[in-house]
Amino acid sequence: MSRLLEVGSISKSFPGVQALADVSFELAAGEVLALVGENGAGKSTLMKILSGIHPADAGTIMLDGRPVMINSPRAAQQLGISIIHQEMNLMPQLTVAQNIYIGREPRIGGLFTSERGLINRTVQLLHQTGIVLDPRATVDSLTVAQQQMVEIAKAMSFPATRVLIMDEPTSALSAAETDVLFGLIRTLAERGVGIIYISHRMEELRRIADRVTILRDGHHVADHRMDEVEDAMIISEMVGRTLSAAGRPDPAPRSEEIALEVIGLTTPRLLRDVSFTLRRGEILGFAGLVGAGRTETARAIIGADRHSRGQILVGGRPVRIAHPADAVRHGIGYLSEDRKRFGLLLERTVNSNILLASLRDYTSRIGFVQAGRGRRTSRRYVDLLRIKTPSIDTATMNLSGGNQQKIVIAKWLARDCDVLIFDEPTRGIDVGAKEEIYALLSELAEQGKSIIVISSELPEVLRVSHRIAVMAAGRITGILDNADADSESIMALATRFHGPTTIEAIAAEPAPAQKEDLR
Repeated sequence: MSRLLEVGSISKSFPGVQALADVSFELAAGEVLALVGENGAGKSTLMKILSGIHPADAGTIMLDGRPVMINSPRAAQQLGISIIHQEMNLMPQLTVAQNIYIGREPRIGGLFTSERGLINRTVQLLHQTGIVLDPRATVDSLTVAQQQMVEIAKAMSFPATRVLIMDEPTSALSAAETDVLFGLIRTLAERGVGIIYISHRMEELRRIADRVTILRDGHHVADHRMDEVEDAMIISEMVGRTLSAAGRPDPAPRSEEIALEVIGLTTPRLLRDVSFTLRRGEILGFAGLVGAGRTETARAIIGADRHSRGQILVGGRPVRIAHPADAVRHGIGYLSEDRKRFGLLLERTVNSNILLASLRDYTSRIGFVQAGRGRRTSRRYVDLLRIKTPSIDTATMNLSGGNQQKIVIAKWLARDCDVLIFDEPTRGIDVGAKEEIYALLSELAEQGKSIIVISSELPEVLRVSHRIAVMAAGRITGILDNADADSESIMALATRFHGPTTIEAIAAEPAPAQKEDLR
């Protein structure tokens, strides 16, 4: 394969942070190069330099053996370099078609946008890529997974693309959508497109990558052919240490005390008679395919979505939760899967975000904020979660996606809720930090916290959960003890129901048999 892209001795610093130091790598035409490293290793910064978002402080970039200057995203696109960002960069009020071709809309007489031409062009692109979306739908009406597919279609809409950068492209995709993406990647590689693929999922890298380049703390560490290196070596070079083998949790103490009970929870659009109990000191995992209703269940519990019937009991007492603030008052904290939209104030400091849900605890009776005590709390959780930040006064938007996720976790730990709902708690987080969060969840459970973990990754659900509730088509199809669960049994329950999922459409169907007494 001919050498397509050469990156030589790239360095980049931000105030208080040396993001990259003398990093070099090569990409061949038709090659899929995996780029891996812990959060804060410099992967996203390096890709933003290649795509013209950030200028490099030093170093060279060569395309087809010729030095190039990439001083803007448009310059990168003109050179044939496109990127799919880890954090989606879409305009929610615009349609799918408008987002894909923004600034490149077909014109009538060179003046007016041709809506028909825009829709036709989008339909043709989606057909070619195998992506199923309504081009007229607004982005804010789409799920996270569908929004990710819009990003992919947008990147592939540039006909001159020769280098395609994918930063965690499958973080919100189902297995079927991931298969579609991998098929597209193989097609593009066969056409000579060079692909840089950033992911923390080793099983994905095995399926799609030819080589792997490893970064650690802003430095280039190693290069390997994927078929010549073991996962353990890649992980060790990423984190600079050997990680213990992952195991399943010890059996949960069979406490008789019920921290949270949900009975017959139903919503107008999806959920039907969702019932389960969460014991004190237990981690209850929620598994299921995209659209099964896991996140919708969490949002209904905390009052973010209205439920039409059902009952919620906290500590054995019925409670009325009509708003997320009600949930917090009853000791329920929720970590959203969309941290930027629902979990953080990105322009505020790390300190402000960690204290966001518990500020009243650091305010005196006459309204003065006890800043020193709050800052000590923030520093404690920064150390506990190994949040990589120059200081607690750094703007949250300047941190990597994984470190932003850790700040959301710190926020609810600082609030000291008795019931914690974690929706995709390790999305976008590297393998080293994942193990730390798993250990933290186990420690919290041992301290008596009751935890719900929603995850799209079956190994993660099996890794952390004492019991696993499986959902399909808006209802719980079974609850399994961890000792009785495996990928096959979970997927059998997750695929039990197909077809319409509205209450009206499925009301006549018999309720599914449960694996255990949910009471």
